[in-house]
Order: sequence, then structure tokens, then C-alpha cells
Amino acid sequence: MANAGASVCWTVVADELNRIRGISMNRKNVPMVANRKGSLPRVYGDTPSFLGVDVVDINRLEKGRDVIFSGVPWEGTVTWGSFSGCELAPRAIRHSAARYGGFLPEYELDFFDYLTVADAGDVSVDPNSPEKTMNNIYSSMDRIYGKGSIPVTVGGDHSITPPIVDALGNNAKGPIGILHFDAHLDNAKVFGEDLFARCSPLHRIAQNEKVRTESIVHIGIRGPRNSPSQLEYAWQIGARVFNIREIRERGMTSVIDEALRIASNQTEHVYVTICSDCIDASFNPGGPADFNGLFPHELFSALYTIGRAGISGLDYVEVYPIQDPNSFSSHLASWAIIHALVGLASGKKKKSETATA
Repeated sequence: MANAGASVCWTVVADELNRIRGISMNRKNVPMVANRKGSLPRVYGDTPSFLGVDVVDINRLEKGRDVIFSGVPWEGTVTWGSFSGCELAPRAIRHSAARYGGFLPEYELDFFDYLTVADAGDVSVDPNSPEKTMNNIYSSMDRIYGKGSIPVTVGGDHSITPPIVDALGNNAKGPIGILHFDAHLDNAKVFGEDLFARCSPLHRIAQNEKVRTESIVHIGIRGPRNSPSQLEYAWQIGARVFNIREIRERGMTSVIDEALRIASNQTEHVYVTICSDCIDASFNPGGPADFNGLFPHELFSALYTIGRAGISGLDYVEVYPIQDPNSFSSHLASWAIIHALVGLASGKKKKSETATA
């Protein structure tokens, strides 16, 4: 009889453990649940979707989502020294994001409560043809915008941004403003014979007739890998440049408030592009050696504020996993995107509450 009593006791314990496990497997309770990475939807091989969201085929997608995540595993001409391996970043960032959910206690908000999000996998690239790759990016983003969704894209190098903005322009009813976080102006007309180099995306973006060049804002510019001609070009087209000295003197909150006013002035859309080297090299081991940069908290708070004001797309580029064995830069990219999405959700929540008040 003692053994029978023990058996009943252990049955009760086992039932309770199973009940608790069932609760804990919900992202609302523990984002990094046991074996979560292995149980998430896969985009390819062992790579989980970003934050475990549903994987969709944009060519067959009947209904859009609020946000569609995708990667562009593209490495074009290296303009700063040596091979970077940034085509590996979409995979690394997705793996890093397996640890996280959509809740930030700093803002007491879970973006999954307000936003529908999906992962469209990676855009097809052709290592032998920048032109085909840029066309593929444009086509993929045009489909995403055509479904009424906002693309959040990870590179790859910075050359991926212009075709995304071109797709926005094709779907936009009004002018576009640009918020550009970077150590460098990236507005060179050409690099050697490469018109698609990673040091020229802002020049290409400025040629888009839907982009209001006076609403292009560069944030975090600094260091000896900039040239006088690039600064002169920014001034010539009427772009606003917030260099690191001004940010340190004024503070990030003041700078972002003004940057948003400029990017939103006479525009209907604001697009955000982020190069990893806007962050100081000490916090960005998987990026270029650019010092005296932004601190992570400055970027995170800026992206929350920008997201809350409303964006029509965001990309995060220039993460180099092969030089970052602990994936710190990939994790930082995931944190940055989550902050932007929490901001976007906060803005949606505010509009909903205002409409029902």
C-alpha cells in the first residue's frame, strides 16, 4: 500500500510538472524556454525565424502583416579594407533572436500584443551580379509594400538600402524622409567602377524623385573614414548632418526630436537605415573599427522614439559574424530592432486609445 501511495503522489507531481511546463512554453512567461531554438519555425537548415514568428512566402502571401522581416545575404565590393563576411549576418541575427521575445519592461509593452509579424526568409542574391541582386531586393520589397506591410530587413552590406527605398517610392503616395544612423556619410557617387558599393547608398537614395533630400538626416557621423567631398555633397542637397560632437553636446533626445521633425517635414513616410558602425567599436565587435560612437542605449532609445512616431521601413546592415565569435553585434542588432518594433506598437496603441476615447 505504501508503494501505491507513492505512485499516486508521483503521478500528481508529474501532472503538475507537465502543467507548469505547458505554461512556461508560452513566450509570455519565458522567452528563452527550454529548447525554444529547436522548436521555432525554420527559414532554412537549422536557422529559426526571427523571434520565432511565422515563416511566409511573399509570392503566395494573400494577406499582409504589420511587419515582415527578411534578410539579404549580400556582400558586394569591400570599401574599407578586407573581406567582412556580412552575407552571414541574416543567419547570425536570426539565431541570436531565438533568445528574445517582444516585451520590454522599460516601456511595459509587448509588441506582439499590437503587431502581426512574419519572416519572409532571405532575398535571392547573385554573387556575380550586383544588378540582379538589387533587382531581386526591389522585387521582394515591392511585394511586401504591395501587401500593406512594413519591411524590416537585415543585410548584408549597406548597398541593399536603395532598392528598398525605391520599392517604398513605388508604393508611396507622398515624399519620403530618411533617417540614417552611421559613422559615415555613405554618399560617394561611385567606388572605382562599382555604382552599387556600400559607401554610396545615400547618393543613390538621393536620386530617387520621391525622396525629399532636405529630409535626409545623417546621425552619428564621425571619424577619419569620411571625406570632405561627401560632407560637401550632403550640404549641397540640403541634408542635415548630426555629427558625434553635436550629439554629445546636445544629448540624443534633443537630436532625435529635431531629426524626426526634419525627416517628417513635407513628407508622408520616414525610412530608417542603420549601419552597425554607428555604435562605438567597443560595443560592436562584429563591425568596423570605428571609435567614439553611439552607446547602445542611445540607439535603442532613439529607435523606440522613431518607431512610436511611425516608420515605413527599417534596415540594419554591416554586421560581420566571422569576427564576432560571441555574436554580440548580432544580439545588438536584434535588440535594436525589438526597440523599434516596441516603439511602433506603442504608436499603434496610442492611436487606438485616441480613436476610442
